[in-house]
Amino acid sequence: MTDSPHAGEAHTNSIGQRLNWLRAGVLGANDGIVSVASLVVGVAGATTDTPALLLAGIAGLVGGAISMALGEYVSVSSQRDSERALIAKERRELHEMPDEEFEELTQLYRDRGLTDETARQVATELTAHDALAAHLEVELHIDQDDLVNPWHAAISSAISFTLGALLPLLAILLPPPEWRVPVTFVAVLIALAVTGSVSARLGGAQRGRAVLRLVIGGALALAVTWVIGTLLGTAVV
Repeated sequence: MTDSPHAGEAHTNSIGQRLNWLRAGVLGANDGIVSVASLVVGVAGATTDTPALLLAGIAGLVGGAISMALGEYVSVSSQRDSERALIAKERRELHEMPDEEFEELTQLYRDRGLTDETARQVATELTAHDALAAHLEVELHIDQDDLVNPWHAAISSAISFTLGALLPLLAILLPPPEWRVPVTFVAVLIALAVTGSVSARLGGAQRGRAVLRLVIGGALALAVTWVIGTLLGTAVV
């Protein structure tokens, strides 16, 4: 037996779900890095008090992780509800008007370039095998066995946000006071370059542009919050 020429390629029904939680994970890490870094750098501009920095960082980490998880859960749940509604609608139409649905499926294959005879033969065989699956795939591009999972997205987002947030939190706490802000700046910009590269790879986009956007945006956020924290700290003193 020879190995399949496509043995290394993924042909399972779980690709959509894996891409969904990977996307949520990368976005969560970016948000964790930028939001908590901006928070602790802003506080560091106002005070060098370590307990204050720790408290601000942990509050930002916990609140942000919960917010990201909730947001992803609500968003993906809405998407799954829409998919389920479309599946129910298609199932009802197949039950109430099977002939019209068969002709619709045949026309869809004609639109894809098949001859009338071939399109009708394909529609006949697929309808006999699983009419609902055939219509969902061709009409709506939905796999009823691979619907998006809101829990996967929410958990992935919360974990990735937490991991991303730990980087600036440790960077602001571990160095001596005079090195805290510079070390955090460098660590955050490197981390954003990495996550930008990963997100570009997942989305098939240009890495350079994605990395540049994140690095510039992150640097701007850190600079603005540090300036504001410094001004407020001076005013309070």
